[in-house]
Amino acid sequence: MALREAAASGSSLLWPRLVLFGDSITQFSFQPGGWGAALADRLARKCDVLNRGFSGYNTRWARIILPRLLRKESGFDSPVAVTIFFGANDSALKEENIKQHVPLDEFGANLESMVQYLQSVGVPAERVVLITPPPLWEAAWERECLAKGCRLNRRNSVVGEYASACVRVAQDCGTDVLNLWALMQKDGQDFSAYLSDGLHLSPEGNAFVFSHLWPLLERKVASLDWLLPYWQDVAEAKPELSLLGAGEH
Repeated sequence: MALREAAASGSSLLWPRLVLFGDSITQFSFQPGGWGAALADRLARKCDVLNRGFSGYNTRWARIILPRLLRKESGFDSPVAVTIFFGANDSALKEENIKQHVPLDEFGANLESMVQYLQSVGVPAERVVLITPPPLWEAAWERECLAKGCRLNRRNSVVGEYASACVRVAQDCGTDVLNLWALMQKDGQDFSAYLSDGLHLSPEGNAFVFSHLWPLLERKVASLDWLLPYWQDVAEAKPELSLLGAGEH
């Protein structure tokens, strides 16, 4: 069968999508060993994992660009899940980093607005996971700041306030939430190994995020099956009989 004939006779293969929306911690998640890369590997051939991370962004800017990233689509095309992972920049101290800083009340309102927007375009709250910023390792981050000629511009206690606001929004909106700030410090454990520079994730931190995020996402993608048949199930004499269907396993 000619390629053009095959294209005409086969149904369109629609690939489900998982969208990761966030700041640099999301943007960097596809680096080797990253938590986004681990999700893409786990969901290979079942779901596209789309990295929509924007280094340096806060929720004020995220709220503005979200409608450019996701629009109203048919039910099948709607993402199977969306993660919203902000706060590391919003929680910057106003007096030291006014460009990225977002007041606590506005931060919560922005998160709520994004969840409501997703609902308006066909992504119900049960498909959304809010992720709090991780704790800040102040000593390491202060070294980064000093190297750039500025003073420490974040505090772990302040990050904790933004994490708590994220949890409250999740409770109010009915979404899942992954409270990294609390989990990484549980029982007073040393969390420094989870951070590469005091703010961003180390390999251990990426593994931590994946191990705690996957159980929340697994329920949302449990119904996804492999797209297209396993190779041993492809008909030898006429492979198009196996490969030009609707994409069922």
